[in-house]
Amino acid sequence: MKLLLLLSIALLAACSSHSDAPKVASAAAPAAAGLHALKAKSLDGKEVALSQYAGRVVLVVNVASECGYTKQYAGLETLHDELGAKGFEVLGFPSNEFGGQEPGSAAEIQSFCTSKFGVTFPLFEKLETKPGVGQSPIYAYLGGATGQTPAWNFGKYLVDKQGKAVAYYPSKVAPEDAELRAAIERELAR
Repeated sequence: MKLLLLLSIALLAACSSHSDAPKVASAAAPAAAGLHALKAKSLDGKEVALSQYAGRVVLVVNVASECGYTKQYAGLETLHDELGAKGFEVLGFPSNEFGGQEPGSAAEIQSFCTSKFGVTFPLFEKLETKPGVGQSPIYAYLGGATGQTPAWNFGKYLVDKQGKAVAYYPSKVAPEDAELRAAIERELAR
């Protein structure tokens, strides 16, 4: 009887360990990898390891030069200027997926952003944000971590100091939005 009881307990423990293992591994894998495990190309074509932003709070934004939300570049630059010394960074990823509103070359994008909005935060090469074969690994991670993918230009992901995506803000949420600013400040304080 004791042997049967011991075998039952061992079998139960083995089954529960086995069934918990994939959940832990699948939940921990994206969090462990995070944004910092990825790379992107800057507008000038240089590979950038996003691990260089470890220890900083990051706002990842899919940007476009010919969009109704393009004026948000000014607010993004203000956030970058005001909070940069505290450990904050804006990363702009141009995308031409929504209405063909980012048709320019890398040089044209850089020139537009600098001359029209004085952008000094890092801008990267165009990429795809939408799920599918061509989706950037950056947006695959961000979408998977938050359950949200951009529905238009200027979707924003807040990423903590460890590279974990913590929130998504749609295009209509301006950089000046009090809720967004408070969330950034909370992450900076951690």
